[in-house]
Amino acid sequence: MDDSRHALIIANDDYQEGGLQTLTSPAADAEALAEVLGDPRIGGFDVQVVRNQPSYEIRRRIEDFFEERRTTDMLLLHFSCHGLKNEAGELYFAATDTLPKRLRATGVASAFVEECMADTVARTRVLFLDCCFGGAFSPGTRPRAAGDVHVLENFADDKLGGEGRGWAVIAASDSMQYAFEGARLADGGEPKPSVFTSALVKGLSTGEADQDEDGKVSLSELYEYVYNRVVRANRNQTPRCKSDYRGDLYLARTERRSIVPAELPERLRAALASEEMYTRLGAVTELSDWMRHTDLSMAAGARQALEHVARNDIHTVAERAGAALAAVRIAPEPAALRFAPVPRHAVPPKQHVRLLGPPVARSCTPRPSDDRLHAVQSGDGLDVTIDTATPGPLSGDIVLKGCVGEARIHVDAEVREPPKQPTKTPQELEEERRRQEEERRRQEEARRQEERRRAEEQRRRAEAERRAEEERRRAEAERRAEEERRRAEAERRAEEQRSHATTPPPGLKAYRAPALAAAALGTAIASLALGIKATVEAVRLPQAGETWVNIQSHLAQESTRDLVVCLVLALVSLILVGVARYDLRSSTGLYDERRKAAARLLTWSAKVLALPVLVLALLGIIAVMIAANIS
Repeated sequence: MDDSRHALIIANDDYQEGGLQTLTSPAADAEALAEVLGDPRIGGFDVQVVRNQPSYEIRRRIEDFFEERRTTDMLLLHFSCHGLKNEAGELYFAATDTLPKRLRATGVASAFVEECMADTVARTRVLFLDCCFGGAFSPGTRPRAAGDVHVLENFADDKLGGEGRGWAVIAASDSMQYAFEGARLADGGEPKPSVFTSALVKGLSTGEADQDEDGKVSLSELYEYVYNRVVRANRNQTPRCKSDYRGDLYLARTERRSIVPAELPERLRAALASEEMYTRLGAVTELSDWMRHTDLSMAAGARQALEHVARNDIHTVAERAGAALAAVRIAPEPAALRFAPVPRHAVPPKQHVRLLGPPVARSCTPRPSDDRLHAVQSGDGLDVTIDTATPGPLSGDIVLKGCVGEARIHVDAEVREPPKQPTKTPQELEEERRRQEEERRRQEEARRQEERRRAEEQRRRAEAERRAEEERRRAEAERRAEEERRRAEAERRAEEQRSHATTPPPGLKAYRAPALAAAALGTAIASLALGIKATVEAVRLPQAGETWVNIQSHLAQESTRDLVVCLVLALVSLILVGVARYDLRSSTGLYDERRKAAARLLTWSAKVLALPVLVLALLGIIAVMIAANIS
């Protein structure tokens, strides 16, 4: 939609000659359509309006409109006027100076319009015809033409087509129907656009014609929307379309865009695919928090993932996901509106509906079921108004649709004809003015009190929501702690099962390190015993009165032998301690915790005994050698 876009709107409602009836809709048609097409946020067209001009001026403006264009331009031509035919069945559009018996001279021929469309270099051309071409009509409507003419057959494919060129003609009605005006006015009422143009304007301005919510209104979407609304408004009128173009032809932009779900992080995807139930439950809890995120794409992605879990996971996890989905929904407050009876043509009354819940729940599109209902986004919700132009009861729904589902706001109202007031004296008028002023002041005071009440209620509600949120977070923290404890317990049990699965059955190898440690301790004890024996013998001989020669002989033979054996046993004990410890370190999977603890205790005990014995044995040998050499 970046190319140059131009629109020409031709509206004729004042016919000076020939007995053609004056129409009420074309002026409103031109004003409403020019506003929406010229809005840079919607159509972005450069709009020209030609109203109540003679036929020669209209033909000149049409030819100027189609001339000197670029191939990338989009051209839109709209007619709102009487449609007439001559005896040959040729279609003409009525200008202010058109004479029904001199159509070739005073009318604007459809063939002329077709030639201008065919001769332009612009590749995209659209023609809207809000005219009528025959048939019966309903009470309260005004026919624009009579007779039978096949309007779309006046535009041939071979003339308008061509390689790379697209065109479309949309007519308000077919060959045997009238195009109905929307003006059934009371005295002093304002003209309204016709049914056809009203549908065009509403579909473009509100974005309701954007059926796929991609932010753009294509010609096919607009035609389908207009067709449905016109047929629903009057079953005697059926729009028709004839076109030839490739791809999509976009006429307008809208602010309606569907929310594209964001992709979940790898961490969450892995958690949802985990075989552990508690891991998936934790992911569901985190996704339920994501649905309250201000980023609508993240919230929509979380909801999409929860919907998949609710459909496909086991009952426990699916139930948790379903509860999280049910907690986020469109919640209008109030869900039903009732308007007090309002006089016809009065200022449309307005009521406000709040939309509760997280941002993704409040992101919804209102779709009124009745044309007299209007809903627009405002603050924290919607402002709902009713059209007071048409009298009678009104009962309809405003359907709110969003990515989390839909909800309905039921509306009841009544538009009454104002009673005829008798002529009043100046005193009565003054008294009435005074009463109205008092009533206005009373209503203003009531409004202020209501605003204060609502503010206080909103404050209390916010406080309650804050407390509920704190309670929810506390409960959530406790639940997560419990889940973490259960998950840790499950992992511990799984680790025990894996360790039991990998531990080899008991055998000789499973006792190798403890046996070496026990041998080391036994050797250390033996060395200690020999050391004590040698010491006792050395002390006993002098006390027994042995001569120094005998003592030297004993020390040289018996004591030296015992001390050498003691030294060797202590060394062997330390070597066995080292071997046992090395085996414990190198063969960790061979021993369970009980055998490891026993081996460590035995090696420590052996080391504590062997090291002192080794030192004392060395000192004893040195002492014996010195004593043996003393003469």
